[in-house]
Amino acid sequence: MERIKDIADKIRNFEIRGTKNTAIAVIDALKIFAQQTTTENKTVFLAELAQAQQLLFNTRKTEPLMRNALHYIINKVQQSNNQKVSELSTILITNADKFLSELDLYRNYAAEIGAQLVQNNMTIFTHCNSSLATLMLIKAKQNGKNFKVICTETRPTFQGRITARELTSQDIKTTFIIDSAAQVFLPKTDFIIVGADAITPKGNIVNKIGTSGIAILAHSAHKPFYAISELFKFDSTTLYNEQEGIEQRNPTEIWTDAPKNLNIQNPAFDVTHSKYIHGIICEKGIIPPKNILKVTKTIFSSPTIHLYS
Repeated sequence: MERIKDIADKIRNFEIRGTKNTAIAVIDALKIFAQQTTTENKTVFLAELAQAQQLLFNTRKTEPLMRNALHYIINKVQQSNNQKVSELSTILITNADKFLSELDLYRNYAAEIGAQLVQNNMTIFTHCNSSLATLMLIKAKQNGKNFKVICTETRPTFQGRITARELTSQDIKTTFIIDSAAQVFLPKTDFIIVGADAITPKGNIVNKIGTSGIAILAHSAHKPFYAISELFKFDSTTLYNEQEGIEQRNPTEIWTDAPKNLNIQNPAFDVTHSKYIHGIICEKGIIPPKNILKVTKTIFSSPTIHLYS
């Protein structure tokens, strides 16, 4: 449980960032928990597992991939008729590895599908850092496509610099701009690609602050705006018209020595409405946002995969 608490603190303090990295860290912590548990009582083991799940759920508002991963794994343990904790631990570890394997498989499917959008001599615009969007662009490069990328610095924590480093390390021609210059450069691009921290049942996406503004500008410039994401990021908590929670980050990320009486707001994410999204690229293809609920129902109705509640 100490490992679980440590990971929870690191997620909460943004020492672990990125949806994939967060999910992997949580899954690894869960595996260590299963390997090191000292209880031999199934009821106690399940209670500790539920406690760990709730602790991790509460770390960050916008982490459906992590929450879906936890539910996917823990649900298998809860449904088992095995009474021995050692056997339950094995079930947990096996399904943790299975989830990570499926996640990698789906990411590669999505990246391959997205890479097909890239044609020679295109200029592509991206915002923040999405490991999946980067993977898509790298696959396009590996497929022999010659193109350019424009990426934003993504204030206040400059995740765009990660994107710039990743792309230039693969010899992809990259231009780095300040966030507020987006309107100047968007008309010069062929399409926009961003990641997603969450996908809502209405086909909206939750992503790094500034994404929705770029989507609106892209719409005005008549440029296609795509989001790329695994369907494991579908967020069922908004199924009944509940609003997506937007995390407020520490004001010191914006100004470390600000005047004492100054009110600083630092939302980490915003919601991009489906009407501005040309398509959501995922392991099942390029899905119109209005169809995302239908597609996810076919995935999560599987007897082996369940949405968290």
